[in-house]
Amino acid sequence: MIPALLLKPGRDKSLRRRHPWVFSGAVGRIEGHPAGGDTVEIRAATGKALAHAAYSPKSQIRARVWSFDPSASIDAAFLRARLKRSLALREDLPAARHTNAMRLVHGESDGLPGLVVDRYGDVLVAQFLSAGTDRWRDAILDALVELTGCEAVFERSDAEVRRLEGLEPRAGFVRGDRAAARCAIVEYGLDFHVDVEQGQKTGFFLDQRDNRQRVRALASGRAVLDGFCYTGGFSVAALAGGAARVLALESSAQALAVARENVAANQVDASRVEFEQADVFARLRQLRDSNARFDLIVLDPPKFAPTAAQARNAARAYKDINLLAFKLLSPGGMLATFSCSGGVTAELFQSIVAGAALDAGVEAKIIERFGAAADHPVALEFPEGEYLKGLLLLRS
Repeated sequence: MIPALLLKPGRDKSLRRRHPWVFSGAVGRIEGHPAGGDTVEIRAATGKALAHAAYSPKSQIRARVWSFDPSASIDAAFLRARLKRSLALREDLPAARHTNAMRLVHGESDGLPGLVVDRYGDVLVAQFLSAGTDRWRDAILDALVELTGCEAVFERSDAEVRRLEGLEPRAGFVRGDRAAARCAIVEYGLDFHVDVEQGQKTGFFLDQRDNRQRVRALASGRAVLDGFCYTGGFSVAALAGGAARVLALESSAQALAVARENVAANQVDASRVEFEQADVFARLRQLRDSNARFDLIVLDPPKFAPTAAQARNAARAYKDINLLAFKLLSPGGMLATFSCSGGVTAELFQSIVAGAALDAGVEAKIIERFGAAADHPVALEFPEGEYLKGLLLLRS
């Protein structure tokens, strides 16, 4: 008989609505002695079985649901079936015809809580971010190799969230081995190099794929500012779209080295782009003070607020960079501004940007809204999966 978590009276509402998280405060008592990552049965206070979940004794998210079918068996076959379903979804996406780099597993939204898998050509990058996925790590890796045909799998389980689960960071090849410092990928006819070993997250921001294409379509003849350019995804897209010039700002020298490689890998005019290693906030202020002007500005900063508790502090940073961008934007120019902070809702982000425009003394209108690419699906019952939000604004 497997261990069980019995919920406090009235604390089963979210489970009945199929939200996959059980917080520590909802647990009334524990039957048995589960270890981290073990499968537990979730029961209502009445004793009614609700789900099977992975137990995490050190996290505020005390359990993550594997299945809402109380009769399900959580084993290697179950996980393989979930992975197969996730891969099939990606095979049917239009982007599969235009790129060899996709997110194959998107955590809770694919029914695999805490698991992220990205494919870069013939290399998989896996993140095991929960006690449950860590418990089944070998079975998951075996199934991934079998189902994808990729023999090389690099693990990037070095995100801070692992510490919240009581897990130590881990990184390195776990299946196969190859030189993966520069994985070559193709995205809508553009070539990129991805450093899966040292790059941010899994090496590249696949969620921005369609948004890079949109910037490419808007860039013709424009002076473009790419803030927080990382390895140059938006910059290369703008150059391919015919930008008159691009100023790309990034604090990481290592990322800029890859960005320059990405420009060189494509048939674009490298003389039209200038990469600067700089503190983006400080450099934007310098540009404002020198009365610089741009026709298209892209702001894709790092995550300022991983959780809602940090949203207030992050709001100041988002407001600052957007206010500066509005000051730099020519009349009739466009600002593509993003937040990947899960703790900042779309409504809050719009309010922050509206305040920035007001303080900058400009009028702007939303002409498009951005989100993550379709290989980053969002389960209806798990709104937390919708972390990336963006606005395309036209300055009057």
